[in-house]
Amino acid sequence: MRLDRKAAVWAAAAALVVAFPTTALAGGDDHEDGPPVRTVATGLDGPRQLSDYEDGMLVVAESDSGEVSSIDPETGEVTTLLSGLVNVQGVDYRHGLLYVAVGASAPPSEGGPATPPPGPAAVLLVAEPDGDILETYDLEQYELDNNPDGQVQFVDGAPVDALSNPFSVLAQRNRILVADGGANDVLAIDRDTGEISTFFVPPTVEAEGCTNANPGTTGCDSVPTEITEGPDGLIYVGTLGGEVPGAGRVYALDHHGDVVRVIEGLDGVTGVAVGRSGAVYVSSLLEGAPAGEGPPPADFDPATVGELIRIDEDDERTTLQVTMPVGLEIEHGQLYSTAWSVAGMLLQQPGLGEVVAVDRHAFE
Repeated sequence: MRLDRKAAVWAAAAALVVAFPTTALAGGDDHEDGPPVRTVATGLDGPRQLSDYEDGMLVVAESDSGEVSSIDPETGEVTTLLSGLVNVQGVDYRHGLLYVAVGASAPPSEGGPATPPPGPAAVLLVAEPDGDILETYDLEQYELDNNPDGQVQFVDGAPVDALSNPFSVLAQRNRILVADGGANDVLAIDRDTGEISTFFVPPTVEAEGCTNANPGTTGCDSVPTEITEGPDGLIYVGTLGGEVPGAGRVYALDHHGDVVRVIEGLDGVTGVAVGRSGAVYVSSLLEGAPAGEGPPPADFDPATVGELIRIDEDDERTTLQVTMPVGLEIEHGQLYSTAWSVAGMLLQQPGLGEVVAVDRHAFE
């Protein structure tokens, strides 16, 4: 159920990240029509989910600062819409309202509290762009009451790991869908009644190298990190796959949550976007990360960590390097991605995150 990444590996690499400019995005030689990756906004704090906003703008969840911000991709202007939140992971916008996933903190360390702190730790907020919170849905309580994936939640009164950590949001006409990486499920919230129900539980994946702290668990935890709707009307759910190369998945679902297609063999999916041609774009944080628990090699370049993958309907795959991508969004035919999304958290240095525009022809 854990959403944490390889802390020891990332911490060892973090000291090297500062040596590279935050705008140094490697994408190969410039495409004939321009650079394959172009920075459109800077100064973000841990950008996670990226969604479309009003008037051709974008909206992004900034996890490190606890903010939700709008971005003008033409001017690069960043405007804070919501602030004062904790661990903001996901955001979507529909009909004048923001839908914001506020994730849980990490499990208590040894010697820490044996029970969760009082009050909801993982929630879905409905807010107006001026900052007014209209509704709050307690996702952690739903996990405690229902435990859809059936895994062990507590041992000797202490949570095994994150009970709930909502990471991505999809606001639809009659419901709100939330990909909860900590709980290993996708939840549906009825917009009329407020009732929370289970929409989809991705299965664990049997793959070499899977390790889970959860007693009795076999295979890689799915850890859903992205949910989006494609032009084909299907709902796409991306999973991290326990941070094991090849264990990540993208599930294409119908509106009842039944699986229509599975894209396998992916490395740590953090974002998904679907083009009108049917191509599926996936962001990954594992590509380029040093293996093992020790220090990275002396020639390790953290700017090479992460990639975008284009998958066509015949499963043909091409890649493009983008540094530490998470959120993906296609707006007016343009593919956007967050970049340097985890660098600020590791360095304890704000403002390293970016949003970049990606030339989709560069994959070819």
